[in-house]
Amino acid sequence: MSISVSKGEFVSVIGPSGSGKSTLLNMVGALDQATSGTVMIDGRAIQKMKEEELSVFRRRNIGFIFQGFNLIPELNVEENIVLPILLDYQKPDNYYIRDLMEILGLTKRKNHLPGQLSGGQQQRVAIGRALATKPAIILADEPTGNLDSKNSQEVMKLLKLSVDQYHQTIMMITHNHHYASLADRVFQVNDGMVSEIGDVKR
Repeated sequence: MSISVSKGEFVSVIGPSGSGKSTLLNMVGALDQATSGTVMIDGRAIQKMKEEELSVFRRRNIGFIFQGFNLIPELNVEENIVLPILLDYQKPDNYYIRDLMEILGLTKRKNHLPGQLSGGQQQRVAIGRALATKPAIILADEPTGNLDSKNSQEVMKLLKLSVDQYHQTIMMITHNHHYASLADRVFQVNDGMVSEIGDVKR
């Protein structure tokens, strides 16, 4: 089955463990190569790109949010957020970064190290890092997986905000059917097969 996601759309992906949800996300994000078929982003077949070209494309067009946060413990909040920009040898848009940290509620924490933050704050930093390069696509793999209910709801609000305010496209994996239902569309993966489903149980 072929699936397509429009620019500025928020889609969620549900399915049992081991069904292929993360593999789907990794193929879209060019972290895994598809054994068959084609992955097209903005009219470009990413599997046809050479490794160096693909690396630059991924860095500039795709933001990743993982449930493990993956922050650099020796860097403070602001440094973690701008790291992808610096790795691309670009200069951060300081106005945008300040605005982003304000929206994420991190302005007063910008000089804190990850170890000095709560789980919810660390996930906000991870979201900020994913948004810092102004990518066209955000791929979120269980972004609320390690968070309590209150922080999970805050993270979901921030993801919705990134769609509304920054016009990003989001593909999110989740086991939570309520959070899945907040997306514009819901896909289900079973045994590696993807299908679009209607409303999920709230």
